[in-house]
Amino acid sequence: MGLAAGVIAAFQAVAATGSPVFVLNSLDASVSVIDPATWSERERIATGKEPHHLYLAPDDKHLIVANARSDSLTFIDPRTAQVLRTVSGIVDPYHLRFSPDMKWFITAANRLDHVDLYRWHGAQAPQPLELVKRIPSGKTPSHLWIDDQSRYAYVSMQDSDELMAIDLSTQAVAWKVPIGKTPADVYLTPDQRHLMVGLTGDRMVQVWALNGGQPPKFAGRFFTGQGAHSFRAVGDGRHVLVSNRAGNTISRLDFIDWKIVAEYPAPGGPDDMEVLGDGNTLLVTSRWARKLTVIDMAQRKVVRQVNVGRSPHGVWTLDHVSRR
Repeated sequence: MGLAAGVIAAFQAVAATGSPVFVLNSLDASVSVIDPATWSERERIATGKEPHHLYLAPDDKHLIVANARSDSLTFIDPRTAQVLRTVSGIVDPYHLRFSPDMKWFITAANRLDHVDLYRWHGAQAPQPLELVKRIPSGKTPSHLWIDDQSRYAYVSMQDSDELMAIDLSTQAVAWKVPIGKTPADVYLTPDQRHLMVGLTGDRMVQVWALNGGQPPKFAGRFFTGQGAHSFRAVGDGRHVLVSNRAGNTISRLDFIDWKIVAEYPAPGGPDDMEVLGDGNTLLVTSRWARKLTVIDMAQRKVVRQVNVGRSPHGVWTLDHVSRR
């Protein structure tokens, strides 16, 4: 398939940064390192079992891969793809996130039904993480989001169909509410007023109006596509993408006017996403096809697919737009 001139320019811009693209292969216990100059797999890094999600450390020098089944974290240099260290003893880290004030590192234990709050002592410390509190959750905690004030952590629980907030000042559950079928990713709007939840067991995104430490109120829903799963902002403070895993599409949601404004094809079970620094090139892991799919959002079409490992999940590169 030929590439549009704009997409070729985007690829060249990414290549100029020298920053590789990382794709987590959950069933292969590995990370595919994609060369942005050729859009091919440069190498494959061994990790612990079931790497699902990844997050950049506060020093911007360590990309942290969470290995859920190995109870470990793999630290990788985001520029060179060199493995820097492995930290063990982190129980079932499925999803992970730092609080904006960097006081907390939080993991969701997907198979063990709890959320762990850690103190972060720095990537170079002998023990980078210190467990402070283990909080029992509903069944199968899935995804996390933390508000800009580092006050509340929001957690979806995919097998008990619940949404929970943890008050980080007290390390206690603030509230828990029932929600739709199989909630997965959560996304907090930049004004901190609404929390969106993708319902993988349905075909919609639910919106909840937040009220501090009080239970939220249901504010509406958007029918995006079957298996609504993961979010990724496009960096303009107005739009967020939603991957519809069973529908093989990605929806673009305007959270100012509250409407769906675009849809993109995404074959093979689209999951996690990354938007490159050009603001137009969208990367998505095709979970069932063992591919990294590249989408031109302006043209609304797939322009390339890259072979990776089994059950590709998280995707990340340094050259990305804002997360908000």
